[in-house]
Amino acid sequence: MTIEAVSTAGERMRLNMGPHHPATHGVLRIVVESDGEVVESCTPDHGYLHRSIEKIGENVEWAMFVPYTDRVDYVCAMNANLAYCAAVEALLNTEPGSAVVVPRRAECIRVLVAELNRISSHLIAVGAMAMDVGAYTPFLHGIAQREYVNDLFEKLCGQRLTYNYVTVGGVAFDLYPGAEGEIAAFLAQFEVEMRRFNQLVTTNTILRDRCAGVAVVTGAEAIAWGLVGPNLRGSGVDFDLRRDAPYGLYGELGVRVPTGQAFAGRHGVVGDCYDRYVVRLLEIQESVRLCREVLKMLPAAAAKANDPIGGYQADVQKQLKKPPIGFVHCRTEAPRGEMGYFLVSHGQKQPFRVRVRTGSFSAAGIFHKVMRGIFLADVVAVIGSFDVVVPEIDR
Repeated sequence: MTIEAVSTAGERMRLNMGPHHPATHGVLRIVVESDGEVVESCTPDHGYLHRSIEKIGENVEWAMFVPYTDRVDYVCAMNANLAYCAAVEALLNTEPGSAVVVPRRAECIRVLVAELNRISSHLIAVGAMAMDVGAYTPFLHGIAQREYVNDLFEKLCGQRLTYNYVTVGGVAFDLYPGAEGEIAAFLAQFEVEMRRFNQLVTTNTILRDRCAGVAVVTGAEAIAWGLVGPNLRGSGVDFDLRRDAPYGLYGELGVRVPTGQAFAGRHGVVGDCYDRYVVRLLEIQESVRLCREVLKMLPAAAAKANDPIGGYQADVQKQLKKPPIGFVHCRTEAPRGEMGYFLVSHGQKQPFRVRVRTGSFSAAGIFHKVMRGIFLADVVAVIGSFDVVVPEIDR
């Protein structure tokens, strides 16, 4: 953090935090004006990672855009793949008589990889938040468990960060031999490790007191500012697209939705930093349960990739060459909340318009409101509690 300017009127200082400050979690610049140790204003400055991804989507074929969706949120690339592919499938299904039927096995695999990626994404969020307030070891615990997920994904598709795995009509590859057993074994040891993590971090008095009552966002404010995902649910709003507007197999899974409840005790307030932190931990537990449920539902593999039950990829090549004319908006529940695609088709092999809605942009927009009046040392805790990822902001 560097001092950019000092006002001559009063004691205000303008602090330039980022764009390469480690606590901003990416190339995000935040301009903080402080009166001594108290924050007077906080303004995010975006654009350092803008890559024109939406414009690229209008200049490549429908299926060719999937690898670019990995870069919309590289911390949860499986979910980013799924959001776009679900939107394209919804567009193709608008034409009567040409519905895309994703094989049931592929739907199960999609939920598996999405929930495993949600686990690894939330581990980064809670570990980095603890590190930002001074506890370095918990981040290493989170990274160690995330590596197990990366190992599973590497065996599955050959990549550890940007996967290009979920495809329009299914997934790129079937599960490798023994994958079900390895996933079940990971989930079993992971639950034990998370109990140790919670004993070490979540119940830690210093972490709890640093986050309790800080940057409180009420449920009404969260809705007004367009917050989504754990940031919305952390404010006590009971809403999750997997349950309330289900897609894929989520309607069969009975998703349980945790919400903020002033978890920090007598010093806590619903919607504070600690609630947003704990909600992500509870979502990790729910993702473990969902993975186990899907493993029970997983059909046996079929000889043909396009088998409607045991296959892993529907044949959509003809439909993608001449898709229906029209538009569609499809929403999914990514780790940082609603990730929705608005697609416009003119019946060509390339989209006419691609628009993606992500959770980090609205989360960063509320910074200047919730940080006014807090201590300068709490700024990093607030940024960590909202779990913003810069590529979701700069598209």
